[in-house]
Amino acid sequence: MRPLKACWNRFALAFFAVLLAAAPARAELIIDITSGFVEPLPIAVTDFFGEAAEEARVGADISGVIAANLERSGLFRPIEKGAFIQDTNTLRAGPRFGDWRLINAQALISGSTQMQADGRLRVEFRLWDVFAETQMTGLAYFTTPANWRRVAHIITDAIYQRLTGEDGYFDTRIVYIAESGPQDRRVKRLAIMDQDGANHRFLTDGGSLVLTPRFSPTIQEITYLSYVSKTPRVYLFNLNTGQQEVLGDFPGMTFSPRFSPDGNQVIMSLARQGNTEIYTMDLRTRKVVRLTNHPAIDTSPSFSPDGAEIVFNSDRGGSQQLYVMSSDGRNVRRITFNKGRYATPVWSPRGDLLAFTRIYQGEFFIGVMRPDGSGERMLTKGFLVEGPTWAPNGRVLSFYRQGRSDSRGKVSSKLYTIDLTGFNEREIVTPIDGSDPAWSPLIP
Repeated sequence: MRPLKACWNRFALAFFAVLLAAAPARAELIIDITSGFVEPLPIAVTDFFGEAAEEARVGADISGVIAANLERSGLFRPIEKGAFIQDTNTLRAGPRFGDWRLINAQALISGSTQMQADGRLRVEFRLWDVFAETQMTGLAYFTTPANWRRVAHIITDAIYQRLTGEDGYFDTRIVYIAESGPQDRRVKRLAIMDQDGANHRFLTDGGSLVLTPRFSPTIQEITYLSYVSKTPRVYLFNLNTGQQEVLGDFPGMTFSPRFSPDGNQVIMSLARQGNTEIYTMDLRTRKVVRLTNHPAIDTSPSFSPDGAEIVFNSDRGGSQQLYVMSSDGRNVRRITFNKGRYATPVWSPRGDLLAFTRIYQGEFFIGVMRPDGSGERMLTKGFLVEGPTWAPNGRVLSFYRQGRSDSRGKVSSKLYTIDLTGFNEREIVTPIDGSDPAWSPLIP
């Protein structure tokens, strides 16, 4: 279990978790998610019990977020609460498993909330295997009452991991470009939210155009491209302080900044004298190192999780294709040879796949492939789908989808998530249009 401490600007947290005893299971309830379509597991998520009215309200809110997270994953089907036979009060003494089998619940989540004398909130949950009649896991968290929503995400991660064998991705955030205004005068602002769209806030005021935000591994900083005084520059935004700073005042145009896995470097494209190459900058020394040296356009670099290799796109072969090189710029090799153009490659956090955008015969596709170019699969397509970004468990991607303009010339751009198998495409609801999403690592 990862440490439950973090400092996130005004979302400062302090958690203390206690493992609740669980009996050994006679049979292992686990979802096989290695295939494509998975039949969702029927699961009962009860309101968490609370003695006082406020405790009961928070308990219901927590269970609601957990149920929504699980349903949105596409792997679980929360059962309507109106079908429940056992109530939350008697559930405190333990489940009547027969009651839950009658409504076809294969797993059961129960819990409680209680305010402590020191002002902290104690949140307890238990995950039950209904057919084996055993507790699979249980934890109690102590935190401030304002952090109930984050507790719900952390609990969802624990449940997801126990039932699928994979790490969860619910205690995360997404930064993106919030868009408004007519197509020829688009206002673009940095915005950030929880992965489910909650706790939304704008980070910039829209006075300058911003593009391609990316999280640092510590998730305390964002790097992005901004046009200030009509000059494109790479900036750093500190989420703890709100401070913005220019990464470097380069004489040419800079594009596509991303952090290295250790957070000590930023990799980007830099155009000088009509030639676009890939560079890294050491954030401690501000030393800039050129990695590519070719008359073609080399751009959109992304490090492998171990920092040993870099994927990028280039038209050095006559069309825009994907290439991989060592982190020092050596051993460049082309990995795509199909028709169409490839763009915006990004390495999976697990290191096993690359996500990318492909443009072919007037359509855009979001796809994945192995780092050697084999096993290419398209996950979704559309008039314009672009900007894939991985959830930290390497199971889910986010991207944006832009439709065709309507009769009034209005264009809509929305954020979506999709499972790497190509199933379970879902919109992330945002206050206004959105593009260029970037998924954070798990919050420490």
